[in-house]
Amino acid sequence: MICLVLSALALSTVGATNGLLRQVSHLNGFVKSLEFHHRLRACNAYPYQTALDLYRGKVKLTSDAPMAYKSCRDFLEPMKSGDKLEFKVGEETAGTFSVSGLPSNDAVLLLIIHRHDTLSTAVSFESHVFADLNSPQIAVIDTYKGKARGRARIFDGKPTTNLTHGEELRYNSVVAVNPGVYEVELVGQDDKTEATHQLVALNHESYVILRAGLEAQAGASFPEELIVFPASDAMLLRSFAGCLGAPLTVLALASIIMMLQGK
Repeated sequence: MICLVLSALALSTVGATNGLLRQVSHLNGFVKSLEFHHRLRACNAYPYQTALDLYRGKVKLTSDAPMAYKSCRDFLEPMKSGDKLEFKVGEETAGTFSVSGLPSNDAVLLLIIHRHDTLSTAVSFESHVFADLNSPQIAVIDTYKGKARGRARIFDGKPTTNLTHGEELRYNSVVAVNPGVYEVELVGQDDKTEATHQLVALNHESYVILRAGLEAQAGASFPEELIVFPASDAMLLRSFAGCLGAPLTVLALASIIMMLQGK
């Protein structure tokens, strides 16, 4: 049985294909709002041995513990237009991101700090505002810097069986899927599987698949890897048992992807 993901959004599909995934449409900028619940999801994809602290203004969001490389975390503190989010290594500023606006609905705001290039230690940011949908959403982001060309693929079951249906994920895009258990692979240029992660997709939840790593021209290098967040509980899928193992069904989403060099 194929369980379709339905949405009331009327958005155009760009570059639709006959495969399992479709290109999503893109918007430029944020839509301002005065009152809605916004949850910040931050990811540290900056290859460095020392963990980073995150501040909103003078408030230290990571007061319990700093964020290590390859970690993501949700913060419930309210966000507003004009807020400045600052990443620090000890007392030194690593990068600052300004919130230029907020969506006019409840939303998850994704912010990723990563390396700007392979030579300098400058930072860049990727940000995305997830659409307010019932179906699970996945943002696929590439922050790797180097010559490796690893690809991400998603399967609706164990990729070692003959019952799976897989599709390559395009970096810097957003897709919606049926609730279920998936396997995500990082595939090297020789088609060898470099890493495998499980992704449990729940309704009303948003996820990030993040390619990270660095082939540095100076200093330490870090291997090409995939980060999958959050790790949802598969036991919560019982009410969607009829959808498990179904082919991926993807609709057009409103996507906002921005790249900003840190200050």
